[in-house]
Parts: sequence; structure tokens; C-alpha cells
Amino acid sequence: MTQQTLPPPVMWAQRTAVVFLTINLEDVKDPDIKFTKDSVFFKGTGGVEKKSYEVTIPLYKEIDPEKSKSFNRGRCIEIILVKANSEDSYWPALTSDKKKHHWLKCDFNKWQDEDDSGDEGVGGMGGMGGGDFEEMMRQMGGLGAGGGKPSFDDLEDGDGGDSDDEPIPDLE
Repeated sequence: MTQQTLPPPVMWAQRTAVVFLTINLEDVKDPDIKFTKDSVFFKGTGGVEKKSYEVTIPLYKEIDPEKSKSFNRGRCIEIILVKANSEDSYWPALTSDKKKHHWLKCDFNKWQDEDDSGDEGVGGMGGMGGGDFEEMMRQMGGLGAGGGKPSFDDLEDGDGGDSDDEPIPDLE
């Protein structure tokens, strides 16, 4: 029985000047990765079952093969493709063919829309104090908006009695 090569699971995201690819394949020893101006080629053996994987991705627009790099992280292979014209707008798709590939997905952890300013703070909170929860609560009027700790001096000492303090009647 001959061993059939499969396409590896690939995730992608982009910025103005670069495209990020992540090949989600564990323990790939000596992967064969080649960049041309209009495609990316990957071949390697890995994963839990040590299967053979291979894919050629025809790219939507040209890249700079000399500046593009790949990094074997052990759990995955990360690739940074440098766009040939960094002034171009965002690509509407990764591939030049108009097919939907079952092995290709968007990497929403790295994704940034074209109209995002790029100056978002921690946690993607933008102009909301950079993700500082206490600062956000102060701006909204809660969590010590008076500048200090809350005062509990105006509460009663407990002499007035409370309906919760009455004994519970027995069940019949």
C-alpha cells in the first residue's frame, strides 16, 4: 500500500506588509519549505501518526521570497511572508484560486482588520485605558470614584433588627 500525502492544516492572517501562516503539525523533522514569488511549498512528515503532508499554496499576490521566513516551533511551523508591495491593500483571500480549501482557516488570534489602527492597548480595549479595569471603572463612576476607599460609616450598627434575623418556622 502506498502512502498518500495529505495537506496539513494551515491557518493564516495578515497585516499591511506581511502574511502570517501557521502549519499546525507537531514534531515535523526537517520540513521542506520553499518560497517563490507567487506560491509557498511545504512538505514534511509529522503529527501523532507520523503521516506525510504536502501542499503548494498559490498566493493571491506576489511576495518577496528572500525576506520571507519560516520557524519550526515544535508544535507548529510559523511562516512570515513579506508582501512584494507593502503599499498594497489587504488581500481578500490567501490563495489565487477561488476555491474553498478544507485545510485552510483564518487565524483570528493574529488577525487584524485593515481599518484597525494598530494602537490598541492590552486586551484590545483601545481607548478604554489600555485594558486597565480599575481605570475603566473610575471613568464610569464606580470602584472608588470619589478618589478613596468606600466609607461604610453611614450604615446602621444593627440595632434596628432585620427580617432575616427572625427564626424560621418549623415545617408541618
